[in-house]
Amino acid sequence: MFTRLDHVGIACADLEQSILFYRNTLGLEVFHQERNEEQGVVEAMLRLNGTDDGQSSYIQLLAPTRLDSPVGKFLRSHGPGLHHLALGCPDVDAVSAAVGDKRMNVLFRPPRPASMGSRATFLHPHECGGVLIEIVTAAG
Repeated sequence: MFTRLDHVGIACADLEQSILFYRNTLGLEVFHQERNEEQGVVEAMLRLNGTDDGQSSYIQLLAPTRLDSPVGKFLRSHGPGLHHLALGCPDVDAVSAAVGDKRMNVLFRPPRPASMGSRATFLHPHECGGVLIEIVTAAG
């Protein structure tokens, strides 16, 4: 069903400071950066490596652009840190339907456009041991 760990999402208050930490401490560089007005975030994808399915694994840094965004609310409640775990798959529509058939709360049906042209949905953390899980299919 899943082919890789697509990315780990990290909520941060200051995107540039977080980028500097990952660059200076871990040697990771920004692979892609974008602003998502609908979700109220600005993000940076830091590429870790390639995977067996020809895609990559990333650390995704997320900073809110407004206080009422999901990441803004998360920061107020939890502070900076792990926001979500994203699992890559070849067909997000099929996988989210299969998981939904198991009575899981799939948050976006159909999956929505996401980072770098991908499509994604999420599983509610109340049903996943407190972890927000993203299911994602890379672009192309």
